[in-house]
Amino acid sequence: MIQKTLMSKAQLQKRQKFIIVMIILLILLVVTFFISMNTGASKLSPFEVFQTLLRQGTNRQNLVLFEFRLPRIVISVLVGIGLAISGCILQSISRNALAEPGILGINSGAGLGVMLFISFVPAGALELSLFLPLFAFCGALITAGIIYAFSYKRGEGISPTRLILTGIAIAAGINAAMIVLTLRLTPENYQSIAVWMAGNIGISSWKNVVALLPWLIILLPIVLLKTRVLNVLDLGDQHAIGLGTSIERERLFLLGSAVALAGASVSVSGSISFVG
Repeated sequence: MIQKTLMSKAQLQKRQKFIIVMIILLILLVVTFFISMNTGASKLSPFEVFQTLLRQGTNRQNLVLFEFRLPRIVISVLVGIGLAISGCILQSISRNALAEPGILGINSGAGLGVMLFISFVPAGALELSLFLPLFAFCGALITAGIIYAFSYKRGEGISPTRLILTGIAIAAGINAAMIVLTLRLTPENYQSIAVWMAGNIGISSWKNVVALLPWLIILLPIVLLKTRVLNVLDLGDQHAIGLGTSIERERLFLLGSAVALAGASVSVSGSISFVG
């Protein structure tokens, strides 16, 4: 009885700590959001920002806030959410705290998909940014499939160490292929892909937000429903099987979700590592 009481108190304290941390992070996010709207090359005072949000600002203020700053801020938040959740999934699947889309080569695979799109689509059609997440997802999915195939061993499942090493090797190979592909790009397309590869949200627009948002709206609720499965997988394969979890099916499903989140995020922000 005493042991149960101690466990319940520990769980309550852990939950309270989690809630406090989330509230603090949310406040920091909101504060940063408003500071970002006020700062920049063309400064706007807090009053001017508030006035512009009410559609009472000048043409210059509307342009700066609605066309330049807000899309970049929103994309930063959405990409951060997508990459962070993707990294969380990959860490649970691999049981390795270093696992994240950049290290495992998923970002590189998404980048290869985007580069192929830019290489074979006429320059005038590059405004079709809605297709970028789809091509990035295909590239990331193929890459994840190759990594999974090389990391899986019958009777043992996935080795966390083998997964990381395979991901690093595949990422190196893809990066080499991307360098070769840049030789056939036009100067205009090369400039676009060079900026993208460096990771850049400075040219983000509402089109990028529209391209990324549906992926997050669809995938985030699905991943949240699988949080208990992630916790079980984090215990190890034997414990997960003992609790009645179909580990291979769940692992493949969660891997696909992580790949989709990472690919869609990378397609609009460029290859940003370590966020996951």
